[in-house]
Amino acid sequence: MSSSSEVAARRARWPWAIVAWFLAMVVLGLTLVAVNGEPVVGQVTYVVAFGLFAIVGSLILSRDPRNRIGILFLWSPFIISTGFTAGELTTWLIAHGERGPATQAAAIVSGLGWLLGLLPTLFLLPLLFPDGRVPTRRWRPFLWLVLAFLGVLAVTVLLGSKTMSGSVDSAVVPNPLYVAAVGHLVIPDAVIGIGFIVIFGASVASLLLRFRRSQGVERQQIKWVAYGLVVSLVTIGIGSFMNGSTPGNLLSGLGFLIFPITVGVGVLRFHLYDLDVVVRKTVVYGALVVFATAVYLALVVGLGAWLGHDNSALTMIAAVVVAVSFQPARARLTRVANHLVYGKRATPYEVLSEFSERLGGAYADDDLLPRMARVLSEGIGAERGDVWLAVGRELRDVASWPSDAERLPSVPLTNGAVPSLDGAQRVWPVESGGELLGALAVRKPSADPISPADEKLVDGLAGQAGLVMRNVRLTEELKGRLDDLTAAQRRIVTAQDEARRRLERNIHDGAQQQLVALTVKARLARTLASRDPEKATEMIGQIETETQDALENLRDLARGIYPPLLADKGLVAALAAQARKISVPTDVRADEGVGRYPQEVEAAAYFCALEALQNVAKYAGASCASVTIRQEAEVLTFDVTDDGTGFDPAAARSGTGVQGMADRLAAIGGSLELVSAPGAGTTVRGRISARPLVVA
Repeated sequence: MSSSSEVAARRARWPWAIVAWFLAMVVLGLTLVAVNGEPVVGQVTYVVAFGLFAIVGSLILSRDPRNRIGILFLWSPFIISTGFTAGELTTWLIAHGERGPATQAAAIVSGLGWLLGLLPTLFLLPLLFPDGRVPTRRWRPFLWLVLAFLGVLAVTVLLGSKTMSGSVDSAVVPNPLYVAAVGHLVIPDAVIGIGFIVIFGASVASLLLRFRRSQGVERQQIKWVAYGLVVSLVTIGIGSFMNGSTPGNLLSGLGFLIFPITVGVGVLRFHLYDLDVVVRKTVVYGALVVFATAVYLALVVGLGAWLGHDNSALTMIAAVVVAVSFQPARARLTRVANHLVYGKRATPYEVLSEFSERLGGAYADDDLLPRMARVLSEGIGAERGDVWLAVGRELRDVASWPSDAERLPSVPLTNGAVPSLDGAQRVWPVESGGELLGALAVRKPSADPISPADEKLVDGLAGQAGLVMRNVRLTEELKGRLDDLTAAQRRIVTAQDEARRRLERNIHDGAQQQLVALTVKARLARTLASRDPEKATEMIGQIETETQDALENLRDLARGIYPPLLADKGLVAALAAQARKISVPTDVRADEGVGRYPQEVEAAAYFCALEALQNVAKYAGASCASVTIRQEAEVLTFDVTDDGTGFDPAAARSGTGVQGMADRLAAIGGSLELVSAPGAGTTVRGRISARPLVVA
């Protein structure tokens, strides 16, 4: 990545030479204004305004030397300053009796200065903004029409004028370029005026059409230019009606001053500023100026004329009235401006302030989350706003606005990142300490896209929402764990009852029946002992054999309750013994750190691994399996892996065996993980917090 110094080194420097030329022309021109005895004050605002034109154009071109907007902005001050100085020089030369070629050349430059300096920018800027190209190909003929219109005006001035003047109408010299044939082709001022209005109106219309199709960054840029254009035209128009007076010049210069500022903001760093704030302040302070002026005119002019008194006392009264009523009027006008700018929406400050007050009062999710969704939607004028909460591995739609909106289904989280949400135009993650807590999602009307002001508002709201979501998520997780714990307790009780009934059934159908039969045979053998000793001896042998079978059955039942080998040799030996009985070849491996553990830990790991092996034999279709037991820090881990057909865990329902394993491990603080995929085998992984026992 390039460093900032390398970027600065690549920036074009030639635009600043144009700025230096402008400054030189301004200094020389203002000096000639003073020497010619003309008022200097009326020129100051024009100097500042077109100085800003030059600075904005240079800033743009220094970063992008081919930017046509920057070229237009630098063209105007270059040509106008040159024409301004040439006009003052023409007046000075004529005053000193010089009417030769040098004076005539200066007069020609002066005559073309404003025409070629201002009109191209005025006509072409709305047409080309913000990317320097016409909106569509259909506008190219209009672009050539504008250039032709400017060319006709320039030829008319250059070849059709018999005389050229300096900065004042009285300073006149003959035009050496005058062509009689062109001079006779007089274009009526009405035609020029209509052409001016039509071309400028069409150029502004192209900007409005571009605005309708734009969105995001481009839309914000056009908003700034449109705002500056409207304010500039109003102030320039008012100044023009003042017939060239000093206040009129000042007001017109102010109009020229506003335009480059708004365009510069729109092109360079528009996203650092909120247009709605600027417009709101413009409305407020403009209305305050009107209010103060109206009070002054009503008291000083109107009441003074009616009473016929000196106005000094009335001026003081007017000042007092304005001072006393200023704050109430400002508050009232601020509310009016807020309504004009934001409509029914609250201002961003009001949104964050209200939510902060509610945040300081309570943390109840049934109150704050719906309120958060409401202020989110109303604050930016969204059609719908949703508050999503990250619980486990999914996002849950926990609050929506409007309040009667249907809640959206939960969405799984992918790698801890917020996924795309159906129906949401924009999603803001809510994080704290690098942990994802939830998200804020909005959908706005297509005609009102998300603005930088909306971005800042939701960013601020998301920052405040972190603490609320952390508490709400903790509550939701506790509720979920409580529900899981209750369900697990029910399953454990049910499993215990089932195991007890199965044990009773096995004892009744197996060992109990064998023992009853042995009792009957023992009685019969005692009866035969005196009558038929050989038969009694044979029967006693049968009793011994059946007694051994009953003992084996009882041992098998005992292994199902708690295997003796597990109690005697531990987890590894017990699983290795069971692995030899499984129909699928199974390898049992254990790390060196694996030893003896508390009885409940060994029993949980043994029965879960045994259940997993039985599932492999029944369902996996595997050719081999393995059991791996590891001791990692203070966690005992066992993996039962097979090379079978596998399955999709998300699509398959968990059976009672898997749920029983999970419940058994959860009862002692452990966890179960099932990893599988079609054609990739299955791994059942169990984790239990445990340390090996120290064996003396």
